[in-house]
Amino acid sequence: MTKASVSTLVLTVATLASGAAAYGQAPNLAFKPPNSELPNPYRTLREWAELPKGMTWPAITGVQEGPDGRLYVLGRCHENSCAGRTEPSVLIYDRHSGKLLESWGSGMFLFPHGFLVEKDGSIWISDAQAEGSKGNQVFKFSKDGKLLMTLGKGGAPVDAPDSFNQPTSIAIAPNGDIFVAEGHAPSYGNSRLVKFSKDGKLIKTIAKKGRGTGELMGPHNLAFDSEGRLFIADRGNNRIVIMDQEGRFLDEWRQFGRPSGLFISPDDRLYVADSESWGPDEPGWKKGIRIGSAKTGKVDLFIEDMESTTEEHSRAEAVGADSDGNVYGGVVRRKMLEKHVPISTTAQK
Repeated sequence: MTKASVSTLVLTVATLASGAAAYGQAPNLAFKPPNSELPNPYRTLREWAELPKGMTWPAITGVQEGPDGRLYVLGRCHENSCAGRTEPSVLIYDRHSGKLLESWGSGMFLFPHGFLVEKDGSIWISDAQAEGSKGNQVFKFSKDGKLLMTLGKGGAPVDAPDSFNQPTSIAIAPNGDIFVAEGHAPSYGNSRLVKFSKDGKLIKTIAKKGRGTGELMGPHNLAFDSEGRLFIADRGNNRIVIMDQEGRFLDEWRQFGRPSGLFISPDDRLYVADSESWGPDEPGWKKGIRIGSAKTGKVDLFIEDMESTTEEHSRAEAVGADSDGNVYGGVVRRKMLEKHVPISTTAQK
């Protein structure tokens, strides 16, 4: 390599690094961004599911197939909020036809964010904003909307382990322990995890706000793999952090971009929604859903967003996959529920 080439390379890296420093994080310079050179074996559907009469699509923040085979979807009622709204926040679909089967959750939340459907059909939802004595809590419901458990003290956060500051996600360990992530941009709150027993008793807090190894900056989503490892979408740090159930650091992965949403299938396929890349948050990385292995970390598929190279945050934040191989994206800014159908499946119809 010539001196001129070396100088150009150093200048390019320095420029990217300095640009990222202004936003408090470093871009993933160690990896060639896995973008459009990866295959995309899916066809995208955007107008496939119906809504309750008189309702328009809100921001969609959760989507998951339930044990009954139906598709459960979490939305923010109208535009990007449920505050003062009467629209339902939970929509339940026939995942094949898009027919709306049930809905519930009217008036329950301000800013529904985290979403999880358990193997027994129980549904977890976090409310990540506060107003008066409402919000900043995590709720467990039956599949038809009966409240079963509440975690956290409603309203503005206080300095206490069981007081949430913008709870973003919930994950349930194989033994039933409950993990709640908290902290959202722009303030990032506590940027930690809170661990509870299966009956809701506080066990411990895990991690702290920061950019170092094992620290977190706005943990946006959680998921467990088949080995019981906890995957954390450490979005503010452009990485996935992997911990054991005691909060011990195991690894960090940057090859999936800037992660907003995570879903891990029973066979350890890892689906990662990147809704914020390309701009200053993660230069050079396109927005989209990257799919790979939770065992090895290899990325092998990429569903590119229709606005993958805009600086605005536009891609799906929530991601899920069903037992037929369809991939779903819950889109916040553009307000839609995308369904990505395997091309081999559509060709057979």
